[in-house]
Amino acid sequence: MDRRASRRWGWRMENGNVTQILIVEDEPGISSFIAKGLKAAGYASTAVTTGEAALTLAVAGDFQLMVLDIGLPDIDGFSVLRRLRATGSTMPVIILTARSSVDDTVAGLEGGADDYMPKPFRFDELLARIRLRLRTDSGGQDATVLTHGDLSLDLRTRYATVGDEEVELSAREFSLLETFLSHPGQVLSREQLLDRAWGYDFDPGSNIVDVYVRYLRKKVGAERIVTVYGMGYRLVAVAK
Repeated sequence: MDRRASRRWGWRMENGNVTQILIVEDEPGISSFIAKGLKAAGYASTAVTTGEAALTLAVAGDFQLMVLDIGLPDIDGFSVLRRLRATGSTMPVIILTARSSVDDTVAGLEGGADDYMPKPFRFDELLARIRLRLRTDSGGQDATVLTHGDLSLDLRTRYATVGDEEVELSAREFSLLETFLSHPGQVLSREQLLDRAWGYDFDPGSNIVDVYVRYLRKKVGAERIVTVYGMGYRLVAVAK
């Protein structure tokens, strides 16, 4: 686990410990993709390929969330979920699956899943759902909406509201604004913002952060995102 990342992103710590996520996925490429993205976002993860291994680790209580594939080689994800809930575990579970029927979606949610994502998926959307479930599970107040001044962001609909006006955001703009709203008033460096919204896919020397901050300013108001020269950017409140 990258300790520098965990220090940079304080919300990824639960009771002083790094948040641990259990990945249950038998496709190595997908498992590795998720693990790398989580590491770049400041989380620790452990990956297993079977349902039995997942249950053994999950009931030990060392994980705060499970990302669970349905198509496993021994027992399917639905069975894992039922058996996990039968132990009394309330750990948030996000299902990943190539199955896209309504019946499968209903079966997963009624079986105790907290969320459901069909494959293929975008990592930034998965990460947003993970963070939402972790906030909800920790009892965070109004966990689905982040607010600062007259600016708010709904983590479910992915829309921002500026005053009384609703603003639609791209995936990257959403990730940037979520980061700013999670740290209102705090100066965030380009490295921190790049790490959060783009992870390991982009060169740290890229100016992509500046480009997207400019896009975001056009949508929420340039006065809300202040440049701190030589350091980065800071979100400030604007009087209603």
